[in-house]
Amino acid sequence: MKQKLPYVKTLRKNRLLLWLLILTITIIWGYAWVLMKASLEFMGPFSFSFFRFGVGTVTLMLIVWLLKIGMPPKESWKHLLIVGTLQTAIVFLFVMFALRFVDAGKSSVLLYSMPIWSSMLATKFLQEKITPAKMAGLWIGMLGLLTILGWDIWVGQNPSIIFGELLIIIAAFSWAVSNVYYRIHVQDLPKIQATAFQMLFGTIAIFIVTLFMEWGEPVQLNAQSTYYILFTGVLASALCFTVWFIILSVIDMVTATISTMLVPLFGLLFSSLLLNEEMTPSIVVGFVLIVIGIIVAQLKNPRLQ
Repeated sequence: MKQKLPYVKTLRKNRLLLWLLILTITIIWGYAWVLMKASLEFMGPFSFSFFRFGVGTVTLMLIVWLLKIGMPPKESWKHLLIVGTLQTAIVFLFVMFALRFVDAGKSSVLLYSMPIWSSMLATKFLQEKITPAKMAGLWIGMLGLLTILGWDIWVGQNPSIIFGELLIIIAAFSWAVSNVYYRIHVQDLPKIQATAFQMLFGTIAIFIVTLFMEWGEPVQLNAQSTYYILFTGVLASALCFTVWFIILSVIDMVTATISTMLVPLFGLLFSSLLLNEEMTPSIVVGFVLIVIGIIVAQLKNPRLQ
């Protein structure tokens, strides 16, 4: 019998706190896209990923040590390795490389096609049912994403941009697979412990790739690039992924992943304000559709675990 942890009971009772957590991590993740793009001025994409998740791993391991949580059981290590490879290594190696060719705002939109992949996988492997409201909300939200991308994704694109966009879509599917795999094999571990060790394994994989792909390439560590590393490592990685796994333990997969469609909203907004990426009418319409989709999906209370 699975034991309900205190924070699960708290979030089950306090819906406002649950949605404040979701809003907080989506804002942080949205802003992180700007820093990820800007970091490429100072170092290669794989080097930044290694520094980012290295900092995130050290932060989480320190917390695990201070809280005396200890090591995960041996039978969980292979599952944490798989989650770390899917969630941390594949997603962010592919995304960071793609950011060389694709705008930060549009990259965030493409990665957050993740909800539709998660929803499909959840119905097959988690036996979750998609209510008509959730299905309608999902498709309205996806229509919003496609509206933001516009038709230029299909015609007249530079081949390198198409390649970058394809990498991000693969990353989105990898994230979806990791969500489902986590729910099946890792959910019962303490969330900080699970996040720390999956991130450790993912960081090791990123380090190996970095050695092969970017050995000898220049890395500029100054106040600006250090800020990018610390913000994305401590907040966007250590904090947000811990909160994300907590949310996955409290709320059903479909509702949780639909809610992350807020991230590209903030990603596009911050990219427009800070990177001068264009905010077109199609982006504004897409904003509205995504918000409507999230609201429609919540017309019936989500099934809590």
